[in-house]
Amino acid sequence: MTKLSLNKSSMLREVARLKSFERFLPSLDLKRKQLISERLKARQSHSRIQSKMDAVQQSVHEDLPMLANYEIDLRGAVKLKQVHFGVENIMGARLPLVESIDLEVARYGYLAKPHWVDVVVRRLSRTLKLRVELEVAKRREILLDEAVRKATQRVNLVEKVLIPRSREHIKKIRVYLSDEERAAVVRSKIAKRKRAAEGLS
Repeated sequence: MTKLSLNKSSMLREVARLKSFERFLPSLDLKRKQLISERLKARQSHSRIQSKMDAVQQSVHEDLPMLANYEIDLRGAVKLKQVHFGVENIMGARLPLVESIDLEVARYGYLAKPHWVDVVVRRLSRTLKLRVELEVAKRREILLDEAVRKATQRVNLVEKVLIPRSREHIKKIRVYLSDEERAAVVRSKIAKRKRAAEGLS
């Protein structure tokens, strides 16, 4: 750490630095609050998607007990073909976004399979889409947690370290300059008395 210079130019630098920190702090804190708000939305979205997924699975258990019939092969009935992702920039945090989900439904003869297979295929499709959305929601939450943590660290650094340090430096310089000024006045008076005393002798 560089040694603090106790002079007027150093004082001006510290005052400018303090003003800069004080001007910067509100916008940094606002960013942190907005990220916290976005994180809350991400958690609610995650919870909502999880509830939808649970509801689909519950409806499968209740409405389709015939799935216990292993003679009907449903493996590969619906496959995840491709997911198109986008990126959303929220206060500098780059978050993944699901733009579209492409599924591949296996061809099957409508007369060769029982009527309830159509319902199963629709529920499987819904479950696959929800699973992708759930993974993306989890990822968004993790990234927003990290962004909030970093923003909080920055706010704490400025508020609890940089601003107090600048104030302390300004105080030290002021005290030093004030002491120097008093000492100069005292030296001047002593010199004046000496000259006056020399003039009398």
